Amino acid sequence: MQQTIIFGFQLVYVFCAVGLAIYSLHALWLVWQVRRATISTPPSEPSTWPRITVQLPIFNERYVAERLIEACATLDYPRHLLQIQVLDDSTDDTVEIVDRSAAYWRSQGCDISVVRRCDRRGYKAGALAHALPLASGDFIAIFDADFRPESDFLRRTIPHFLSEEAEQIAFVQCRWGHLNRDYSPLTQSQALALDGHFVVEQAGRQAAGCFFGFNGSAGVWRRACIDDPQVGGWQDDTLCEDLDLSYRAQLAGWRPCYVNDVVAPAEIPPQLNAYKRQQARWAKGSIQTLRKLGGRVWRSDRPLTARIAAMIHLGSYLIHPMLLLLLLSIPPLLLLGGAPPSPLALIGLTSLGPPLLYAVGQRRLYGRGWWRRWAYLPLLTLLGMGVCLNNSLAVWQGLHTRGGAFERTPKFRVERAHDRWRSSSYALPLDHIMTAELALVGYALLGARLVADVSGWFSAIFMLLYAASFATVVGVSLWQNRTQIRRTRRPSLRSTLPLRADESARNPTESASSAMRVP
Repeated sequence: MQQTIIFGFQLVYVFCAVGLAIYSLHALWLVWQVRRATISTPPSEPSTWPRITVQLPIFNERYVAERLIEACATLDYPRHLLQIQVLDDSTDDTVEIVDRSAAYWRSQGCDISVVRRCDRRGYKAGALAHALPLASGDFIAIFDADFRPESDFLRRTIPHFLSEEAEQIAFVQCRWGHLNRDYSPLTQSQALALDGHFVVEQAGRQAAGCFFGFNGSAGVWRRACIDDPQVGGWQDDTLCEDLDLSYRAQLAGWRPCYVNDVVAPAEIPPQLNAYKRQQARWAKGSIQTLRKLGGRVWRSDRPLTARIAAMIHLGSYLIHPMLLLLLLSIPPLLLLGGAPPSPLALIGLTSLGPPLLYAVGQRRLYGRGWWRRWAYLPLLTLLGMGVCLNNSLAVWQGLHTRGGAFERTPKFRVERAHDRWRSSSYALPLDHIMTAELALVGYALLGARLVADVSGWFSAIFMLLYAASFATVVGVSLWQNRTQIRRTRRPSLRSTLPLRADESARNPTESASSAMRVP
């Protein structure tokens, strides 16, 4: 019986190690493919511009709503051909901010309207589907609340749709830039990951002729594609409505287009818990999309390489359960007298692809000084491993549920080093997962000791990396929420005193104008 249990743990270990190695090799394959992704000549401007609708889905975004509306209202595009729809599902003072901003730009001659619903059914996908019949544009540009598109965005993207050979282009996805990359090491490491995704993954998949996804923002859709009955429009049975729609469009014969040299800057989450929430939503939604469309993708008439790449893409967040299972399997395996393969061999197989992918991304973007930004790779590695429990739970939910609550990533309008966000009501509290992550620190240290007893401390490096990763996530979360912790442990005398009349009448939430100074 004991040997059967040992064999079971060894099987789990090998399965996870092979799975992680496949994803690493896939990263190397994308690096190889991106060498063919050359900078294309921008299409010439048309003699006649089409009508465009810009849709801005918003929910409780008091700090950034005004900035977004202003950026879109000042887009360099013929004003009589530009319609702006603010899809506002807000329940806080964002409602007043949006109404005031929309009224101002309407008085300046913009065709801008606020579209509201009686409930948030379907969340972002539901808002986009609800507003589409009210849109007058032949093309639909979408920007999330944290973006600030450059004024020439439409003039540089729309021509990609208008040549004769571009009639089947479904959407144009542009690269995400970063408004607050230099704010902290956390934002630096996230920017490194996003650059790698766009510059290498998106460009590499396009160069290889593979499926790739719309990223939900900083892109333009052809209205006819969304309305195509074979595509099916916006649907809310996954939390990645953007990935879902883009894959359905490509399965129906439409083509995607990624444009690397058009950049739309956005705010990176400065709070670790906000990053974890964002990652969980992406993990759950992409696995739901894999469940929904994986069979259709595999049965499609695309080349085998393209189908394999698509399955790896849709299942990319399966990396996190593999990392977690790998950790959980080693201590019991050793305690039962079994011996897993050398962790050093595993490190070699799984660690080469992603670092090279991120290095190539930085090199292609920044040239000679690329290594300064790539130097944040160790922190990115710790974060990637440290959120494996958080994302594994989301993957489990994605495998067993459809749709679900769309938990927004809070934005704080953090652009400069002195901008603050911790006192904002949007700041997220400590999550319940942190207790389990703290326990995993101890579990990984136990595993490291067991490995060291068998093979020496040099072989325990991989387990120590797990411990450092979970400790980093827990430590950063506690540090960023230290004010909340102090308030919980030691309530101030002031909180027990009645408010003065002027304080009780004050709006309990900050206004957009004060958000830039004291969020």
